[in-house]
Amino acid sequence: AIAGTTADVVGGLLLALSLFSRPPFAKFLRVVWFTPVLMSYVVVGIIWVWIYDFDWGFANLVLRWLHLGALTRSWLGDPSTALASVLVTHIWKWLGFNMIIFLAALYALPGEVLGAAELDHCSGVAKLVHIIVPMLRPTIVNLLVLSFIGKMMIFDLVWVMTGGGPLWSTETVSTYVYKRAFDWNTFDLGYPSAIAVLWFGIIIAFVVLMTRLLRHRDRLEF
Repeated sequence: AIAGTTADVVGGLLLALSLFSRPPFAKFLRVVWFTPVLMSYVVVGIIWVWIYDFDWGFANLVLRWLHLGALTRSWLGDPSTALASVLVTHIWKWLGFNMIIFLAALYALPGEVLGAAELDHCSGVAKLVHIIVPMLRPTIVNLLVLSFIGKMMIFDLVWVMTGGGPLWSTETVSTYVYKRAFDWNTFDLGYPSAIAVLWFGIIIAFVVLMTRLLRHRDRLEF
């Protein structure tokens, strides 16, 4: 969850920065990256199951075309790669959402501050580290929390792509609760219900902790 959350937010920020500089076809690229957000988890899961297919999936076809056939594998059938494959799919789906939020925040930044940095001959990296990122801190914190909640509660995508397998390598609390309640014919709803309530409490505790750790009490003055 932590790795996926970090990749989500950092990737969205990098995409937003690349589009903020107004490259050619910026509007088209914005639509392309945001489109997966509008798709349901079922559609996204089916698309990526095709991509990861061993025989004719796009991932293995590219590796074979690059003469890297030794690296081809059943991405969703191998316990060592299944979780990472699902995580990549989840990041791909939500990267556009983070990008749009960051773009809105970037366009809302005070122009005089960025203009003053240009007059002071501030390099792009220095401007990003010392000016843009600090001013985007509230947005970054909010997206980190939202992304973390999404990763901790994920069910649909895992269920469509792997069902929690292989060998429980992609099992999440949500898929386990569902199986325990409806798939295993235990006729015991008390135990999975207790797990669900406990997991909800754990997520809330983590969110509160993250918010407190990432909160910046100093107000930025422009």
